[in-house]
Amino acid sequence: MGSFLAFTIFGLVTGSAYAIAASGLVLTYATTRVFNIAHGALGMVLSFVFWDFSVRQGMPTLLALVLVLGVVAPGIGLLIQRVVARGLGDAPVSVSLVVTVALLVLSIGAATTIWPNEARSISPFFPETSFEIFGGSYITAHQVLTVVLSLLVAVLLYGLLNRTRIGTAMRASVDNPELLKLFGGNPERVAGLAWAIGVSLAGLAGILLVSTVGLDYYALTLLVINAYAAAMLGRLKNLPLTFVGAMTLGLVTSYASGYLPTDGVLNQVRNVIPALFLFAVIVLMPQAQLRIGQVKGIVSAPLPSPLKAGGWGGATLLFVAMVVSVVSEANLLLVGIALTYAMVMLSLVLLTGYGGHVSLSQLTFAGVGALAYIKMGNTGLTGILIAGLVAALSGVLVALPSIRLTGLYLALSTLAFGVIMDKLVFNADIGFGSNGSLNAQRLTLLGTSIESTRVYVWLMAVFFVGMAWLLLLARRGRLGRMLIALRDSQAACGTLGLDARWFRIGLFAVSAGMAGVAGALYAGLRGTVGANDFLYFQSLILLLLAVVFGVTSMTGAALGGTGLMLLPVLQSSYPAVGGLLFVVIAVGAILLARNPNGLSIYLFSLGRLADRRLGDVVRQRLPELPVPGGSLAGARQHARSEHQANEDAERSLGSVGLADDEELLEEGTRVAQ
Repeated sequence: MGSFLAFTIFGLVTGSAYAIAASGLVLTYATTRVFNIAHGALGMVLSFVFWDFSVRQGMPTLLALVLVLGVVAPGIGLLIQRVVARGLGDAPVSVSLVVTVALLVLSIGAATTIWPNEARSISPFFPETSFEIFGGSYITAHQVLTVVLSLLVAVLLYGLLNRTRIGTAMRASVDNPELLKLFGGNPERVAGLAWAIGVSLAGLAGILLVSTVGLDYYALTLLVINAYAAAMLGRLKNLPLTFVGAMTLGLVTSYASGYLPTDGVLNQVRNVIPALFLFAVIVLMPQAQLRIGQVKGIVSAPLPSPLKAGGWGGATLLFVAMVVSVVSEANLLLVGIALTYAMVMLSLVLLTGYGGHVSLSQLTFAGVGALAYIKMGNTGLTGILIAGLVAALSGVLVALPSIRLTGLYLALSTLAFGVIMDKLVFNADIGFGSNGSLNAQRLTLLGTSIESTRVYVWLMAVFFVGMAWLLLLARRGRLGRMLIALRDSQAACGTLGLDARWFRIGLFAVSAGMAGVAGALYAGLRGTVGANDFLYFQSLILLLLAVVFGVTSMTGAALGGTGLMLLPVLQSSYPAVGGLLFVVIAVGAILLARNPNGLSIYLFSLGRLADRRLGDVVRQRLPELPVPGGSLAGARQHARSEHQANEDAERSLGSVGLADDEELLEEGTRVAQ
């Protein structure tokens, strides 16, 4: 009885901290329609600020708490609303998710830069005070304070939203901000207040948990992810149900840690209870409503002609062959890692760039492919294809239970899947084993194992170019037009009779299969791979770099893969700027999230500008030749005029690139001639 009571107390205290964090999530989403994935990371940063004030600078605890929760946290919330989150509620879900993921990475980068890694600790509030309850069990004053504060937060927020004028304005702001303006309200001010309160609650939850969890960059960030399940149980708007969900999750987690066996599968299960809870809540939720509104397209990156795509593919293979012929063995592995990441980013081009869906566990699918390749022992091309098929089936397992759901719920289901696979499979005996790693054999072609790393890396480049070419082929056809139409307006496609649900499952399967093939090739490259190679948190960095360099183009995938490969190299070479690199990536993603073409679109613009400059130089040096109906120069000028008119029409109508710009220019010149 005593142990049961102790586990109950611990569960209620943990659930109370989850309830505080989840309440902040609900308030922010209910007011601005932005689900802040960085909620836990902001709580982590504020916990470090509290340590800095109370321990490092020696402020009184109460003064430090008031400054953090009353000044610093609201200031950060207002800054985020004004600079980062403005207008995100009306943006596609993929954009808002990427921006808040960037905030998470930005928070971790800022924390590691300002407070370098060292031993730190924060004592609980009133450490010398405890209360005895029946059965000889004790509850500390810190635990009592946590429960009382969670109840107080729940009551105050409920009263704010349902019994005050500002609460009515908050609820009206998310439904119709323009109508709120007509009644004298200020949607921007309301959103700023919601973000200020939400960030303060994240800080309060982090400070209450830090004495148990410790001042760790990732532990605090990822622990508050458990609050996502409670917030989703409340459908991101019901505060009482959110509170009940948080308490339930805290109790179930506590009982599982106390009563489940410490060995076997059940020992692994207790580590993923919050993720299982989140996945179950997402699947059992009612169908999310589609956002009905204007059909608004996104101007995509230029789509090359088949001839030009083949030329660039051949140039890529030639370039890789030149690189692998001169670099050292260690750098060969880096080139292979870059190609692996580039292939995984190609799967995001299909899923996010073309389909408009966000996956927060794409590297997990790559890990599934690597594990399947090793476990089967088939090192031929058949083994690579089977590994891709197994990864595709895992993608179906993620998408199929949530077939009724879209957007945010679908993305969070991939996050839960990543956590479950990491703790329940990859780190278990059925995965990479107790040692955390397995040996893999190199790919075999025609009965001969490719032992040369140079040849193997070039073969990986062949797979990358092949995947890219197939994606471009699909994009040019009917399938590509359907993908773009579904990305721009699922509601409009639904009125035309297109069933997006099964289409989405197929999209997830193909995308996961591509990542699985990349994972299998990576296993053969490294020879020894483990769970640490496929941490679900790294999927967030992969997504951000894909967005920064362009998640709609093959060029963006190649550059993003190279950037992700260089990130740990730069961190090890320059440890002092390791966190600063996270900050740069996050800021780039925030700036470019609304433009999915990323940095690659500027490279394309420079390329077109160079072509025009070169053409002008050539025309100035060549004599004007007579042609039927006019001059060649006049024909080219006419073609350029048609090309510019087509670009202007695409921008004004929100075209999604149904015609190829370069093809149009070549066709116009050919007709004029």
